[in-house]
Amino acid sequence: MQQPRSERRRFLRGLGGFMMLAAAGGADLRHAAASTASREKVRWPKPTGSPVLDSLPPVIENSRDVRTNVEKLIEVAGWMAYEELPMPEYHLPLGAGENNADETIDFIMVADVIDTAFTDFTTHVKFQVDYAGQHWSDSEAEFACIKRAMDRGIPILDGHYLAQLTRPQMEKIFAGNVEIPMLDEKMELWRQAGAVLAAKYNGRFHNFIRSCSPRLYDHGKGLVDRLVVEFPRFNDVSVYDGHEIKIYKLPQLGLWFLYAGLHKSGKFQIEDIHSMTAFADYIVPVGLRLMGITSYSPALEKAINTHQMIPRDSTQEIEIRAHCIYATALLTEEINKLRAADNQIIIPQIDARIWTHYHTTDWPHHLTRTIMY
Repeated sequence: MQQPRSERRRFLRGLGGFMMLAAAGGADLRHAAASTASREKVRWPKPTGSPVLDSLPPVIENSRDVRTNVEKLIEVAGWMAYEELPMPEYHLPLGAGENNADETIDFIMVADVIDTAFTDFTTHVKFQVDYAGQHWSDSEAEFACIKRAMDRGIPILDGHYLAQLTRPQMEKIFAGNVEIPMLDEKMELWRQAGAVLAAKYNGRFHNFIRSCSPRLYDHGKGLVDRLVVEFPRFNDVSVYDGHEIKIYKLPQLGLWFLYAGLHKSGKFQIEDIHSMTAFADYIVPVGLRLMGITSYSPALEKAINTHQMIPRDSTQEIEIRAHCIYATALLTEEINKLRAADNQIIIPQIDARIWTHYHTTDWPHHLTRTIMY
């Protein structure tokens, strides 16, 4: 039956108005339509009790420049599941913290406070140092410098000392092939953390750690709960389309190092270690990109390949980090489907697998000047 002419005119007027709105900058309408479509397609890993994972839907469902390719992810899981994927056992360099759990905790957490930016943003040269007959690069060079300072009698693990640091002292501590990137920011971070340790924890991180619940998240009493509140440098959050996105790279990474180094001896435990996510940095996103698990828009790809700065808290930077966390969580879940019940893994094992394989690659990573990673 033919539609009456008046009804056809009303329909065409409505359709024309919709098209004009879209053509004349109706970005919100297009964005809403795209968001609805993406929500129907996005597959989520099972909840783990992580507020980091729980905060990601606004980014993953509405990304403009980064995409996780789930089919490719499943393909990678199909062969990665049969790798060993061991639980890392972390040991400090040159005997630091040997047979002394408190010193291990102090060392790792003091280093974690400034574990950020080791590649010069202009020259792209990595910070390196030769010490004790070995060559150290990147974050391992930072650790070597801290051990070198300890060997020289500098009380670098004591918050009272850190709170009073000067730039000349920092320059001596981190003497290497180049000035360590963001030296002034690192000094200020140590001073701030040192002041908190001196005022509340007798200058030592192990006193803080021992005062927390042995969980990452425990209604405000957990290790991450308290780190991000009492030490603001660890409060790694961003705002995306009005939503707070929790990343928590460094607070989780420091605690992971402690767990990897001390849990076998029973000197440090995390009861909800399964709630830990990947540590969204520069390197793991490169590995995911090279494996085809993630893909970038042409604009973002060009920006990275030409060493353009990606601003902190930009949508592109947040999407890179959020998809890193999302993809590694989903990859872990797919791998566990193929492994025996007594051979299951947790997300940081996948993070370690990717980081160790790609941290020396020449493939360009995104450049963001930030104290958060």
